[in-house]
Amino acid sequence: MPDTIVIIPTFNEIENIEAIIRAVFSQEKVFHVLVVDDSSPDLTADKVEELQAEFPKQLYLLSRKEKTGLGTAYIAGFKWCLERDYEYIFEMDADFSHSPNDLIRLYNACHIQQADLAVGSRYVKGVNVVNWPMSRILLSYFASKYVRLITRMKIHDTTAGFVCYKRHVLESIDLNSIKFVGYAFQIEMKFKAYLKQFKIIEIPVIFTDRSKGKSKMSGGIISEAILGVISMKINSFFRKK
Repeated sequence: MPDTIVIIPTFNEIENIEAIIRAVFSQEKVFHVLVVDDSSPDLTADKVEELQAEFPKQLYLLSRKEKTGLGTAYIAGFKWCLERDYEYIFEMDADFSHSPNDLIRLYNACHIQQADLAVGSRYVKGVNVVNWPMSRILLSYFASKYVRLITRMKIHDTTAGFVCYKRHVLESIDLNSIKFVGYAFQIEMKFKAYLKQFKIIEIPVIFTDRSKGKSKMSGGIISEAILGVISMKINSFFRKK
């Protein structure tokens, strides 16, 4: 059984899902894929089920009854993967903002360079973002700077959603205690790994904004991240005591 699996959360990704799955399966290394779908009205899950007939031993589907946030989708996916024998567990978007060609680079960072957590980073070498308006680039870039300042994490792209976890990292984190469901979820997971002193390596990647489908970004998600960082840092002091 392959040791790697890519979790792809979906909500209305019918325009992208087949292409991203085929792109992952076209890599030289064998990856499994778990799609976590939140009952997409556009029938994304039906397309995945159709593709399972072609990829019965590589493609899996976890259907949830309602849309309850990115964080809860990943938590459900993590738990599913930990019930099986996967050693390397990835987060990746369905919209090609994360290139499947970079999966092997994140895998090598963990497998060869002995990272516990590899982050596909937009900001470790300048700003590597394509097709975003300048306002959104600045918001994302300075959000990561802000998070780094408050938390003291030595990570340039703290909000990145393209990540490879070694199994033991997820096993060490109480997944039921994760509080945030949106943008801040990515920060919280990295912060918990940082507090446990896991080795984190950033791999420079080029982030390309989606060309199909609609972005899930919202003002509420951003405010959750900004305010959530402060509460996470404060809570970490009490845990140390």
